Amino acid sequence: MNIWTYAVTAAIALIITAAMGFPFIPILRRLKFGQTILDIGPAWHKEKKQGTPTMGGIMFIIGITVAFIIGMFMLWKNDSINLEQSGYMNFFNAVSGFVMALCFALMGFLDDWIKVRKKRNEGLSVNQKLLMQALIVAAFFTSRVIAGDTRTVINFPLIGQLDFWYFYYIIMGLGIIYIVNAVNITDGVDGLCSSVTLIYCATFMFICNFLKLNELGLIAVATAGGCIGFLIWNFHPAKVFMGDTGSLFLGGIVCAVGIGSGYEVVMVIAAAVFIWEALTVLIQTTYFKATGGKRLFKMTPIHHSFEMKGWNEIKIVLVFSLIAAVFGTAATLLIIADLGFRII
Repeated sequence: MNIWTYAVTAAIALIITAAMGFPFIPILRRLKFGQTILDIGPAWHKEKKQGTPTMGGIMFIIGITVAFIIGMFMLWKNDSINLEQSGYMNFFNAVSGFVMALCFALMGFLDDWIKVRKKRNEGLSVNQKLLMQALIVAAFFTSRVIAGDTRTVINFPLIGQLDFWYFYYIIMGLGIIYIVNAVNITDGVDGLCSSVTLIYCATFMFICNFLKLNELGLIAVATAGGCIGFLIWNFHPAKVFMGDTGSLFLGGIVCAVGIGSGYEVVMVIAAAVFIWEALTVLIQTTYFKATGGKRLFKMTPIHHSFEMKGWNEIKIVLVFSLIAAVFGTAATLLIIADLGFRII
C-alpha cells in the first residue's frame, strides 16, 4: 500500500473540504440557496431544515478532485502507475470512473439549480433524470470499450466467473443507475450519506490494495477524506446539505470504484445499506398499490421509518454506519478468501 500517498491524499481532501465551509456556506446563504424540504419526509423536517444551504457537495467535489489529481501525480512520481498494457487499463478505469462521477455531479447541480431558482420541491423530471443517467452510463461503458476494456465477465468470489456477453452492459448499466439513485435517496438525514459512503470507501481502500489497484484506491481514499471534511459541517445539526450535486457524485464514486475493481458482486455487498434504502421505497410503493393504500413501513426510505419510531438522527447515522461497517468487513474478508482460494 502507498501509505504516504494515501495519507497525503486523504488529508488534502479533508482539509480543502472542511476549509471551504467557511467562505462557501455564507455565500450560499447570501445567494439564498436554501433547501426546499420535500413533503415525503417527516413533518418536522420542514420546521428544522427548511432553508438550510444546499449544494454543499461542491465543497467535497473540489476537495476530492484536487486531492485525486495530486495523489495521481505522487503515484506517478513513485513509479506506482503503469501506463503499459494492463497497467494502462487500471489507470484509465480510474480516470473514466471519476469522470463519470463528475458527470453525475453536473446533472445533480442542474437539478439543484432548478429547485433553488424555481423555489419548488422538484427539479428535473423523473424521465429527464433517467435519460441523462442512461447517457452518462452509456458514455462510460463506450469509453471503456474504445480504450480496449471489453470485459463482460462478472466474478463470483469462491465460485468462479460467468461471462454475460453484451448483457453485461445492460445489467451493469441498470445497476449503476439503481445504486446512484440509492445513494441519493440515502441523503435524507444529517450526516447519513457522508458516513455510509465514508465506510464504503474505507472498505474499498483495503480491497483495492489487495487487488493492487493503486489508482482506484486513491479515489476511495480521497473520497473518504472528503466525506470526513464534509461531516464537520453536515453532521447533526447540519449547517449545509450536499444536495443532489453531492449525493449523485458520491453515487458515481461508489459505482466507479466497485465496477473498476472487477468485483461487482462485492460492490453490492459493501453497498448493502444504499441498496436496502432504495429497495424499501420500491417495496413500499408496490405494497401500497397492491393493497389499495396500505403501508408496510411507517415511511420510506427506511431511515425515515426509524425517525417516525422516535430515533434521533445521530442514532440513525451510528446504527446505519455500523451496519455498513459489518457488510464492508464481510466484503473485504470475501475478497481475501477469494484471493487465497485462487492462490491455492
